[in-house]
Amino acid sequence: MSMKWISLATILATLSGLCWPAVEAGKSPAEATDIGAALYQQRCAGCHDGPVARAPHKIVFPMLGPEYILDALNNGIMQAQASGLSEQQKIALAEHLGDRALTSQKTAATHYCANSQPAISASGSSNTVLSWGMGPTNSRAIDAKTARLKATDVSKLKLKWAFAYPGATRARSQPIVSRGEVFVGSQNGTVFALDLDNGCAHWTFSADSEVRHALSLSQATEGTPERLYFGDFDGAVYAIDRASGKLVWKSAVNDHPDTTITGSPKLHGDTLYVPLSSREWASAANPAYPCCTFRGGVVALNVTDGSRRWVAYSVDKPQPTGSKNTLGFNLMAPSGAPVWNSPTIDVERNRLYVGTGENYSSPASTTSDAVLAIDLDDGKILWTHQALAKDAWNMACFVGGLRGNCPAENGPDLDIGASVILHRGSSGRDVLLVGQKSGHVFALDPDQQGKLLWKTKIGIGGFAGGVHWGMTAMADNLYAAIADSDFGFDAVWKGTPGLYSVDINSGDVNWYTAAQDRCPKDSRPACDQGLSAAITSIPGVVFAGAFDGFIRAYRQSDGDILWEYPTNQSFTSVSGSPAHGGAIESDGPVVVDGTLLVNSGYSFGSRMPGNVLLAFTVDGE
Repeated sequence: MSMKWISLATILATLSGLCWPAVEAGKSPAEATDIGAALYQQRCAGCHDGPVARAPHKIVFPMLGPEYILDALNNGIMQAQASGLSEQQKIALAEHLGDRALTSQKTAATHYCANSQPAISASGSSNTVLSWGMGPTNSRAIDAKTARLKATDVSKLKLKWAFAYPGATRARSQPIVSRGEVFVGSQNGTVFALDLDNGCAHWTFSADSEVRHALSLSQATEGTPERLYFGDFDGAVYAIDRASGKLVWKSAVNDHPDTTITGSPKLHGDTLYVPLSSREWASAANPAYPCCTFRGGVVALNVTDGSRRWVAYSVDKPQPTGSKNTLGFNLMAPSGAPVWNSPTIDVERNRLYVGTGENYSSPASTTSDAVLAIDLDDGKILWTHQALAKDAWNMACFVGGLRGNCPAENGPDLDIGASVILHRGSSGRDVLLVGQKSGHVFALDPDQQGKLLWKTKIGIGGFAGGVHWGMTAMADNLYAAIADSDFGFDAVWKGTPGLYSVDINSGDVNWYTAAQDRCPKDSRPACDQGLSAAITSIPGVVFAGAFDGFIRAYRQSDGDILWEYPTNQSFTSVSGSPAHGGAIESDGPVVVDGTLLVNSGYSFGSRMPGNVLLAFTVDGE
């Protein structure tokens, strides 16, 4: 076995002389439960009782179920940590955590449409939302013609249909819409073409792993049909036919084994711009892992065949630093600075913009937690603006004991995870609007090498705070959702979660609507009032989802809540199968042709799992 795959739990067990109890055939359910409980305390409690913020808290596991947990132990994210357990031990642990015995329950079936063609809305509209940011500038603003939903009618929104993602515990791929058809990815890698009117499926496509972001749809040109472009969690990029869902090409964008694609690739002309992020921040928790070698950045692909045109890395090629970790493994740098977000296209200046995250190893580079301006034609980095210097962090900083790969900086892990917004207000001047996990929002001048115009702190910020996945801009206002989650469980709440309106010309706060704490006391930390998911605006209204499962509509002029709906509940899918909402996280809502589409469910990081896409219309009609 490669040293890379030696689990931290295995190393700790070896060093401490721990002995895992065996589950013998014929053990009673009570005895098996006792063994599962013992295994949890020995192997799991150190992370899942609360100390590690990105590890699901133990109260989440009954909602996931033992089938999901066993699959995670055998094939998923916890495979390395479970490497020393027998199958019987894994089953005992899964049943203990899932709070019931394993069943042979199958995943929900997909309900296919009787007709092969989507039923375009009664208005005959051909309105579209073709990408994550509602356009190249990532403003996340939808005009009145496309939305076809008036601010005065928002209070009348009612559920029209619910769609259950099969075999999922999270739903975070933002839908896109074209000609009465909804295109969306899922946790098990299935891409769906759904009917906007009723949620039935016209076709499905199976990627190799989770599709967690919005797809990008091309417009048909002479000799070239419409295609859908997206990436999966294992770092592959796909082009499929819009009409049939058939594969056109598949391309690997990076040879690093931990590469993943979390931000939506952005289509411009005949090039697809793909952001590079990774799982290496987690791999580094293993002190036997040589940390670290991943480089974030952007890859440009030819849309015709998926061939590479250029790659712009956010850091130089990692080299040995001359230092070793506590187990004697070489340390490498620079590393990290992943791009979690969808690139922003600046057609006028022929460049794109991305925000980066932290470095994974010391010393920290000048391109972490920064905005990069990159030439569209050749990938040259034209300028950088670093929002926070000396931020190096990985999961080793959380695990306690053997923290061999934790860099000297030890964070604070304040990524720019939200896409940069290129926006022009009433002044006629273009500005770049940026949000950060530090709780800051700021504006840069694209014509002056990213010169800082203003900077405003609107949240407490921190590891689980500040701006997470996306803001929206309309007219002279920037709207920013603040998460400011409290992962201290016993700590006094100090954050300022909620929705802010900020003047794009001055950085002054127009208004702030505090997040309402609607979580039962016994539901924490799975339930949380913070706003993490990307938000979306239509004229007069901002839509924002929260960790507590509520989707809300805020009036743009003053932040008053016009409408809200609790998605953390059970639904019946259009297929007839059970569905359940949970926390709303990551990619945000979409409004097209009078229909509000929003995902609900997020099992990662101590949140409430779910598997549903919800469609709302005025009076549910």
